[in-house]
Amino acid sequence: MAKTSPVQFFKEVRQEARKVSWPTWKETWISTAMVFMMGLLAALFFFLVDQGLSHGIRLILGLGK
Repeated sequence: MAKTSPVQFFKEVRQEARKVSWPTWKETWISTAMVFMMGLLAALFFFLVDQGLSHGIRLILGLGK
């Protein structure tokens, strides 16, 4: 494998970074909002499933009120 000098390495990094298609601020905010919404929906879903299973187990074992 050929050795690359640090200067050459950083030149190549800059060249590759220029090829990247960066998202706009609007796209970034929309993606961020969607991630938070999906996280909240997943948390709500698992909370409800956990509560339902807990209630069912208490009924089966006779620990409920």
